Amino acid sequence: MIKPIYFALGAIPVIVALLISVPLLTKNEIPISAAHSFDKIDIEYTKHQLKKISYGITERVGAQKTEILSIKNDGDIKYSVTEHGYIQPDIRSKLDKEKLDKLKALIKETGFIAIPSESFSILENVTEYQKSNVKITLNGHVNQIHWPEQNATSDFIPPIITMVESELDQIISKIGE
Repeated sequence: MIKPIYFALGAIPVIVALLISVPLLTKNEIPISAAHSFDKIDIEYTKHQLKKISYGITERVGAQKTEILSIKNDGDIKYSVTEHGYIQPDIRSKLDKEKLDKLKALIKETGFIAIPSESFSILENVTEYQKSNVKITLNGHVNQIHWPEQNATSDFIPPIITMVESELDQIISKIGE
């Protein structure tokens, strides 16, 4: 039979390990400490609302609306919208340092730059869908990824892509307010 003192001493490291690991595992945000002031990042995010137009025998995919968000390393933002062929005036803004550091950390810590730029096939019966593109330059390394919305493809879109998309969509919605 195990003496209670040995049992208690053996349980202490297990309890300490649980106290340390549980908050780290349940926390769903990337620590901002991953971003350094010497990291240089430029982001260009494009969203196209596409529609297939049939001309009898041939088909063409045209953009109904295109949104372009450009974020520079110093936090300068330029947001452009083209809707039904008409260009709307650009909106310029500034991203606060905390939000920029959060984006840098998300991209840097998740290995976003290392994601291969593969193409996703579009389902045959889809006539209207959103297609997104993000081009990220982080410390001289460039990665550009194109992807459709999940319901327009049977391919698996990695969650990191949708996380970055969600962060950039939040920035767009704040600019629109």
